Order: sequence, then C-alpha cells, then structure tokens
Amino acid sequence: MEYDYTPRGVCSRNIHVEVEDGIVKNVIFTGGCSGNTQGVAALAKGMKVDEVIERLKDIKCGAKPTSCPAQLAKSLQEHAK
Repeated sequence: MEYDYTPRGVCSRNIHVEVEDGIVKNVIFTGGCSGNTQGVAALAKGMKVDEVIERLKDIKCGAKPTSCPAQLAKSLQEHAK
C-alpha cells in the first residue's frame, strides 16, 4: 500500500509512505529539515509498522507538540486501521 499524508503542525508538507505486509518499505518527506527527515526515513525502512509507531509517536520538535517523526507515526496509525 502506498499513500500520501499531509502532516500538521510541522515544517514538512507531505509524507509519502509505502508499506507492505506490515513492514515500512519506503518513506519520503517533502519539506522539513532535510537531514533529519532523510535520517528518520532511512531508519524506518524495513521496520515493522507497530515498532515505528511506538518509537516515534511522542517525539516533539522544540516547543511544538509534535514533530515530523511523530507525524509519520500518526500517518501509520491512521492507515493501519
């Protein structure tokens, strides 16, 4: 399954996600802090969806109540239903 998610409250404008059999196959962030989003995408690749959600869901960006990694977790939660 491939889908695009529009994150809220962060600098990224889009997250493109590819999941197959409960495993994250690819993540591409549009916008945001390039090095950080590329790093998160690379680390999530090959991980189980549930593990990515658990690890990233509570990460904050400075004073913001969310972050690009947390928005990736939220997108995975919404599409896992």
